[in-house]
Amino acid sequence: MTIAALLMAAGRGTRFGADQPKQYLPLLGRPVLRHAAEALLAEGGVALLQPVCAAGEEARVAAILEGLPALPPVRGGETRQESVRAGLEALAIRAEPPTVVLVHDAARPVVPAGTIPALLAALADHPGAIPAQPVADTLKRGEAGAIQETVPRAGLFRAQTPQAFRFAPLLAVHRAAAAEATDDAQLLERAGEGVALVPGAETNVKITFPEDLARVEAQLMTRLLPRIGTGFDVHRTEAGRPMVLCGVTIPCEFGLEGHSDADVGIHALCDAIYGALAEGDIGRWFPPSEMRWKDADSAQFLRHAAGRIAARGGVLANADVTILCERPKIGPHRDAMQARLAELLGVEPGRVGVKATTTERLGFTGRGEGIAAQAAALVLLPMG
Repeated sequence: MTIAALLMAAGRGTRFGADQPKQYLPLLGRPVLRHAAEALLAEGGVALLQPVCAAGEEARVAAILEGLPALPPVRGGETRQESVRAGLEALAIRAEPPTVVLVHDAARPVVPAGTIPALLAALADHPGAIPAQPVADTLKRGEAGAIQETVPRAGLFRAQTPQAFRFAPLLAVHRAAAAEATDDAQLLERAGEGVALVPGAETNVKITFPEDLARVEAQLMTRLLPRIGTGFDVHRTEAGRPMVLCGVTIPCEFGLEGHSDADVGIHALCDAIYGALAEGDIGRWFPPSEMRWKDADSAQFLRHAAGRIAARGGVLANADVTILCERPKIGPHRDAMQARLAELLGVEPGRVGVKATTTERLGFTGRGEGIAAQAAALVLLPMG
């Protein structure tokens, strides 16, 4: 049995009210879309991940899903039904089409454990299966701000995704569809096919409004373990070199000696992040013995450190850098440094601190022979 998954990301999400579709909004430092894709793959068994997106968003989606077993994004249609069919047709022309397809909303970043196995088990007796939650609240039909009637809730369920189907029957009902359906299960219902219900979960939240995003973020935070790392770096001063600190070039009659651009602020921060991840230090990833890092911009080192957090499914809670020097004065450049570090880390500036102190003219920094920096980083990583 070959299992494919359609990741539906062609919606505009206008009800959310953001300046971009909700599937691209950050959730614990990564796009909602990335969380949804990883959730689909977490149970194992999905061999093909086929994203479907709006026209012009193909490169963006491919970048978000980089590193995952995802096929090139397919352009969706004006309606969800058209978009699902586009994804199905893309799978149908493969040399070996799948036997089973999951259809999942990109705005559902959590797939509760056990959901996909339950769906696949149900397909042994039905051409389709969906996770669903019984309706618990009293239902009212209203009009013009007033109740018209109470609707019996017995036998009513709230449908969720991923929905699972045998591939051939789902493709057939999509090709034959003469009217829009609210979901893919409805197309099978119209064709007289049976669709099984498996238990859904309250944690399988579809992000529709801002409060939904906050709810999911709070839910995911409980699964993250805080990890603290510290870093320290020092470089001698050297006349004639640019002075680069925390990614900002500062006017100064001297710079710092080093194999790269000798940015002590970024180097200390990289070590703090690698330490929090228990992944060594900057020298492990960018050895000074390698000439390709000669005079390199340290910005790429910090981008790499941030990428390691994302690769581990984590998020940077905050970072703090202290520069120890008599000269140059850091205060006039602090805001620029903070903004640059935040940009490289992919977080808002308020989560990055930059400050400076002197050693009261004591030691090598007090004599102007070098500049040192120390840093701390708090990283949240998934437990287990």
